[in-house]
Amino acid sequence: MAAVRILSAGAAQAVVEPLMAAFKQEGHDIKAEFSAVGAMKARLLEGVPADLIILSGAMIDELIAAGHVVAGSRADLGKVGTGVAVRAGTPLPDVKTTDALRGNLLAARKIVCPDPGTATAGKIVMSALECMGIAEQARPKLQFFPNGYAAMKWLAASQGTLEVGVTQNTEIKANKDVTYVGPLPDELQMKTTYSAGLCARAKDLDTARLFLMRLTGPANRTALAAAGYEFVD
Repeated sequence: MAAVRILSAGAAQAVVEPLMAAFKQEGHDIKAEFSAVGAMKARLLEGVPADLIILSGAMIDELIAAGHVVAGSRADLGKVGTGVAVRAGTPLPDVKTTDALRGNLLAARKIVCPDPGTATAGKIVMSALECMGIAEQARPKLQFFPNGYAAMKWLAASQGTLEVGVTQNTEIKANKDVTYVGPLPDELQMKTTYSAGLCARAKDLDTARLFLMRLTGPANRTALAAAGYEFVD
């Protein structure tokens, strides 16, 4: 039997991987690829085999409308906000207000985040910089990565000073070698709903549907909340 294949936004990696491990223990062959939502959507449209895809809710709806995801299969994981991180053990900057965040970003020597060309969080970072009026001053300090996980991995391993990361909360909290400082202030915050859907060309629809149910079902809400997801009932 062919492996069940998942294309997933990096924001869901922290909750997808433990569930994959459980499925493997049950005898399922399951593989996943993680990256920015734009990259994962492109992979599906390129014809990469996939049974389940996890993206922003808006992208899942687009894929349903285009016939690439099964109609009626969308299930939401929850909403995710964007936050600020520093390497574990380094001083925590004040990010509680827009003025405080602006000052600390201007003082930073490097700001790491996902690529705004393909990643939701990257677009949010650029929007926040524009709203604070510091986009041009911050531009030379920006370092883009394919996704938030890659940005946090780099930040954790760096030995530099005054370095900050900005990405989805779920991608920060999954890395124990960085510290979650806090969310972007409300006026800069744009929360994203992440959703999963069954791929129209799925080879193992039954197993993919079971994975989807476990991932988004009530029994997994504690794990989703711990990873940084928020729910609206």
